[in-house]
Amino acid sequence: MHLKRQEIPNNWPVYRKGTKFIVRPSSDILRGIPLLVLMRDMMEIAQNRKEVKRAIHMKNVLINSKPVVDDKSSAMLFDVITIVPEKKSYRITLTKSGKIDFQEIKDSEAGMKISKIRDKKILKGKKIQLNLEDGNNFLSDIKCNTNDSVIVNLKDRKVEKCIPLAEKANALVFAGKHSGKLGVIKKIDKKNGVVEMDFQSGKEAISVLIKQMIITE
Repeated sequence: MHLKRQEIPNNWPVYRKGTKFIVRPSSDILRGIPLLVLMRDMMEIAQNRKEVKRAIHMKNVLINSKPVVDDKSSAMLFDVITIVPEKKSYRITLTKSGKIDFQEIKDSEAGMKISKIRDKKILKGKKIQLNLEDGNNFLSDIKCNTNDSVIVNLKDRKVEKCIPLAEKANALVFAGKHSGKLGVIKKIDKKNGVVEMDFQSGKEAISVLIKQMIITE
């Protein structure tokens, strides 16, 4: 099923004028963007859908080190897109105004991704499963809590490190009116699910919902 251009999320950097319809992502329409739109309209490394589908069929496109199977697959925040023939990788980011963007990264960076912990689950044998915002989940012995971030090794498919939600931590706002802004956490109010962040704008710290930000380092 397609999506009307007039109904696309505000964070898509796509013109609302043009063809009436645009491809709908297979999942998470508010946080992700279809690979077709990314490659054809944003990165401009393909001229049309046929070229994108051909590249996917030949397993020349990877998301987080795994071959893509559908041009409607969603590319989400901090995902790593690899174009195999060109040996180039790109990370999905946000502009300062909150629009989905991308930037080329080094090979040494392409094997890692930051993701936010949505919740934790205790399995049989007291094993801890971390459920992440991007839909992935991992068993891990590393101590961490809900709303912390983790660095995931995309090749080995394991959690390498936990980045805790803490004062003085750097964070990115990915939703709401401050989406796209990077700042430093000054105060945490876990009871009300809010943090105060300094965006270095010369103003006082601004309140941001914890669910709308991710710890980056």
